[in-house]
Amino acid sequence: MKAIIIGATGATGELLVDELLRDTAYTKVTIFVRRPTGKQNPKLVEHVVDFSKIDSYKDLIVGDVLFSCLGITLKAAGSKENQIKIDFDIPVKFAQLGKENGITAFVLLSAYGASSKSSVFYSQLKGKLEDKISEFNFEQYIIFKPGLLLREGSDRLGEKVSAGVLNFVNAIGLFRKFKPMPTAVLAQKLAQAPKISPKGTSVIELEKIFSFAQSV
Repeated sequence: MKAIIIGATGATGELLVDELLRDTAYTKVTIFVRRPTGKQNPKLVEHVVDFSKIDSYKDLIVGDVLFSCLGITLKAAGSKENQIKIDFDIPVKFAQLGKENGITAFVLLSAYGASSKSSVFYSQLKGKLEDKISEFNFEQYIIFKPGLLLREGSDRLGEKVSAGVLNFVNAIGLFRKFKPMPTAVLAQKLAQAPKISPKGTSVIELEKIFSFAQSV
């Protein structure tokens, strides 16, 4: 398989790139990034692009499966408008162009609670993205909806506190389905998904991600 990744420099996306490069099922891994990553591998093709001009790169968006790991916090984006551009507009445009170029599978890293009907801006945005991608009718559409992610070496205080609280309540038997997920584990599951999921739409909620593809 030939894979394409957007969001390849994020906490999960970067690990996904490494997973795909190690996986012999993937013969080529193409990433679109804003700046060079410095990664070197015979299977890796890196395109440094201007994401405001995605149409001009259409001929490069070719392969079998497109992974979207894009995601940014409102604080980092600076405004809701900018967050929409990054979290919604970019993956939608890649999905559109990829579909036109014959890509048959799309793997979307979404979020727990994502719903276009949500009253929470971020959850609503992710839900609208899920719905929009579905309109392209990929032969295989896989949506991952994890909860709290544990990033190795994270310096986010809120993330550490939340993870600590959840780990504590998990230990005493409460809220087990909200167990924090290491980004390394999530990256492994994302890489496996196109190889074992059926055609059509598959939604993998946070409590199912840990057990997903354990036999692979």
